[in-house]
Amino acid sequence: MSETHHNVDPAEIAKFGDMAHRWWDPSGECRPLHEINPLRLDYIDEGCGGLKGLKVLDVGCGGGLLSEAMAQRGAQVTGIDMSEDGLGVARMHLLESGLEVDYRQTSAEVLAEAMPGAFDVVTCMEMLEHVPDPGSVIHACARLVKPGGHVFFATLNRTPQAFAMAILGAEYLMRMLPKGTHEYARFVRPSEMEQWMREANLTLKELMGMHYQFLSGTYRLGPGVDVNYLAHAIREA
Repeated sequence: MSETHHNVDPAEIAKFGDMAHRWWDPSGECRPLHEINPLRLDYIDEGCGGLKGLKVLDVGCGGGLLSEAMAQRGAQVTGIDMSEDGLGVARMHLLESGLEVDYRQTSAEVLAEAMPGAFDVVTCMEMLEHVPDPGSVIHACARLVKPGGHVFFATLNRTPQAFAMAILGAEYLMRMLPKGTHEYARFVRPSEMEQWMREANLTLKELMGMHYQFLSGTYRLGPGVDVNYLAHAIREA
C-alpha cells in the first residue's frame, strides 16, 4: 500500500481536527473520553497481563489520552493518527506530562507494511466507526501485533439502543458530544468484527460492554454489548 493511499474519511479528520485543541479539557467536548479512559486502561492492562515493558501501538490516538496513560503504566508507546492537529496537541501535552510517546502521522495499513509483527499490544479505541473500511483496520492491527500478542478494540454496536443512547441521547438530548460525532450506519456489530478478526488470523477472547449509568453519571464495564463495547483478541502464531 502506498503512503498516498489511506483508509480515512477527510470529513472525519477535519471534524476531530477542529476539536483537537480541547482534547485535554476534562469538562469539554472530550469529557466522555476522559471518563472512560481509566476503564479502557485497566481493561487493557489486565488483559495483556501488565503493560510495563511492552511495546504498544495506539491506532487512532487522537490527542494522546490513552497513549499517555499506557506510557504512565510503563509501556513503550507509539501513537498513530491521520489528524495533524490532534498529533500536534498530543506532542505538546508531552511537554506537560514529561512522558515519552512516539507520535506519527500515518495509517495502520501503511505502518503494517513497514513494521509487521513489531508490537506486543495494539489498541484501537473509538476509531472503527469513523473510517470507511473498518475491516481493513482490523487486518492491519493483526499484522502489526506479534504472534501471541494482544489486540484491543472499542466501538459502538449497530443497534436501535446504540442509536438512542449514542446519537439521540449523547449528542442531541444530553449534549455530551457535538452533534454529528457519530454516523449510525458506520457502527460495527460484534458479528462483523469477529468475522474480520477470523479473516485476519485473530481469535476473539472476550467482548465486554461499556455502560453509562444515568443516575450517577458514571461508566462501568459489564455484560451486554448493545451500545458501547470492548473486544480483546489474540493473534494466532
